[in-house]
Amino acid sequence: MDIILIPGLWLDASSWDDTLPALRAAGHSPRPLTLPGVGATAAESAGIGMTDWIEAVVAEIDAASGPVVLVGHSGGGNVAWGAADARPDKVARVVFVDSVPPPSGAVISEFDVVDAVVPFPGWDSFDDDDIADLDAPTREAVAARAKSVPARVPTDPLQLTDPRRHTVPVTILSGAFDDAAFRAAISKWGAFADEFGAIEDAQVVHLGSGHWPQFSQPQPFAETLARAV
Repeated sequence: MDIILIPGLWLDASSWDDTLPALRAAGHSPRPLTLPGVGATAAESAGIGMTDWIEAVVAEIDAASGPVVLVGHSGGGNVAWGAADARPDKVARVVFVDSVPPPSGAVISEFDVVDAVVPFPGWDSFDDDDIADLDAPTREAVAARAKSVPARVPTDPLQLTDPRRHTVPVTILSGAFDDAAFRAAISKWGAFADEFGAIEDAQVVHLGSGHWPQFSQPQPFAETLARAV
């Protein structure tokens, strides 16, 4: 199975490095991506938005010889779901890593724009629970490799049009929630609850991690991801 690995904001293909051996050992072909405009200047990335990120993933889907699995971390979950909406017949599963299936019109989040790009905002910008399992050396290493993203991407609304996306099986690898707790929480999230409720086959796996399990618990996370795929 081809597995397209979609990073969250500020991350590139290398953020998946520690997951690759486990996926290959299971017989899969992982394809980590760096999305358009990541690390680029404002002049180079000014015209890049969410649609461009989705189109980059769709191009990878179209290049595959058969169905693919999409894996999206954090904001990469929006990209994965947009690509599944564009190619529902070619996606065997979407795995959301500490993310949820977004409804049409959803955005990733709003962050400060600096010099016409969105730089990594620093660890103080995140909730304590999201970063509690990242030790100081790991935080320093991740921050050093973080790259800016195009200014439009975090707040570009996601446009979903094909209800067949709801037939694509979904696995959510949740840092904080087990299945019951996740379903109780999302039931209060309005349009997100409606989107999740429309999915025909959805399961939730509890990671017991913060928001960046690929860095805080790389080996257990890689094994869990391989099982999810």
